Amino acid sequence: MDYYGASIGRLIEAFRSLPGIGTKSAQRLAFHIISMPEDDVKGIAEAMTEARHNVHFCKCCCTVTDGEICPICAGGESGKRNKRQIMVVENSRDLAAYEKTGRYDGVYHVLHGAISPMLGIGPNDIRLRELMMRLQGPDGECTADEVIIATNSSVEGESTAMYIVKLIRTLELPVKITRIASGVPVGGDIENIDEVTLERALKGRTEL
Repeated sequence: MDYYGASIGRLIEAFRSLPGIGTKSAQRLAFHIISMPEDDVKGIAEAMTEARHNVHFCKCCCTVTDGEICPICAGGESGKRNKRQIMVVENSRDLAAYEKTGRYDGVYHVLHGAISPMLGIGPNDIRLRELMMRLQGPDGECTADEVIIATNSSVEGESTAMYIVKLIRTLELPVKITRIASGVPVGGDIENIDEVTLERALKGRTEL
């Protein structure tokens, strides 16, 4: 039943289409939006439109950015990122989680997913090809000293980690391969884990 009219109903349905937003949350957001000053609502709409048009993948690490390369690949604030140490993560939110620890000065590679046959996601559906091309470099020489595999401690994350190890060894790249330690709980998502646990996991990584 339509309780509020077509315009509010469409707004509620729009919010409901977002991940993690249920009916009650969608209603709260909708009523908050319509109670805001019109200029503030226009600002939110413009920010969303601008992000949708301008954000794309970093040509180096594949994270989302609005420049040709992301700030981390560009060197960060210090300009001293170790580009020969590459941490492989599932998504850009995981990258942000590790950055918040302030303890990692290398760079990243974002896969945008994990291998999951149950969901029909294979190696070609995530950014593995880009990772291998990046590691080999334009002249075929290995561009990294260490690859840190920081995929989630799930079945999909572990399968992806093992597949990456297999690819690197098949290419016979002279690079150290490590896996973050078990400070990350099995089945846990990196983006939801506290900074201390992430730091311990990073420090306790093991060679594969």
